[in-house]
Amino acid sequence: MLTLLAFAVTAVAVYIGYSQSRRFVSSRLRYVDFINNPLIPIAAGIGAAVVAMPIVGLLPLVSTGTALSFGLSVGMGVAAGRAEIRRSLPPGI
Repeated sequence: MLTLLAFAVTAVAVYIGYSQSRRFVSSRLRYVDFINNPLIPIAAGIGAAVVAMPIVGLLPLVSTGTALSFGLSVGMGVAAGRAEIRRSLPPGI
């Protein structure tokens, strides 16, 4: 039963990390040139995982896998937001 609860917490964290980072990048960072750097999703994912590690250490149900999954989802959300920005730009830019 606790394993299912831990999985649910991880799934919610992954969903929130992906959706919020994608929305933030596509709406707030639309006009920031630095977001087009291909290393930005990797840096965002590593940063999110590093920030989540101490928080995960305090919670009894989740482990480091949750923090790593959260970091991966944030990185994927940033990459999806970048792609959404590129699709919305006119051709030739």
